[in-house]
Amino acid sequence: MAKKTKAKNTLKKTISKIGKTTQTTKKNIKKGMAKMGKAKTAKSKKSTLKKAAKTVAKKVIAKVKAVKEKIIVSPQTPSIPLGAHVPNFEIPATGGKRVSLESLKGKNVVLYFYPKDATPGCTIEGHEFTKLYPEFAKENTEVFGISRDDLSSHEKFKSKEGYCFDLLSDEKGELSEAFGVWKEKNNYGKKYMGIERSTFLIDANGILKHEWRRVKVDGHAQEVLETVKTK
Repeated sequence: MAKKTKAKNTLKKTISKIGKTTQTTKKNIKKGMAKMGKAKTAKSKKSTLKKAAKTVAKKVIAKVKAVKEKIIVSPQTPSIPLGAHVPNFEIPATGGKRVSLESLKGKNVVLYFYPKDATPGCTIEGHEFTKLYPEFAKENTEVFGISRDDLSSHEKFKSKEGYCFDLLSDEKGELSEAFGVWKEKNNYGKKYMGIERSTFLIDANGILKHEWRRVKVDGHAQEVLETVKTK
């Protein structure tokens, strides 16, 4: 009889434990479901935010494209005409200098505009002018390369290639626009604005005597030198 009573009591305790465990399990399941619900809500919110961000981004990109198109189709700033007096300019140059046209009065000046430092065509062009620089000097002529790269880039480019003349930094594009070399370009269907390779010869009185546009690098420096000799 005592054994039966003990067995009943053990069974009750076991049932009680199972009951408690079940209740705990149910609570844990509810908590888990709640967390999942929150997670779904957070995911939903995140997804909504992503969609909103994409929509805003598309609108911004569309506006940027519209602005770019307006810039590209805007009329080109008129360039300085041949035979006209070139307005004085002052521009930063390699070696910590500032070069002005006024300071070069009495000398011929060759300004060759090129698209970008350390690119193949621009590197070759620099070497051609360097090779002929002593000949230009004999003709009382200063040579300057000019692009929209900053001075740090110019210094590295000049030092690496060993150019014997200074490079001018037209970061703001003021001279590029004044000489009408800031043009729309097309590379495999992609339109963008950049410098059109061009060279200008200014005489000792500050008059624009000659211009070369859409320059092909090979033999160009020699052609400029021959023109200087005949002016």
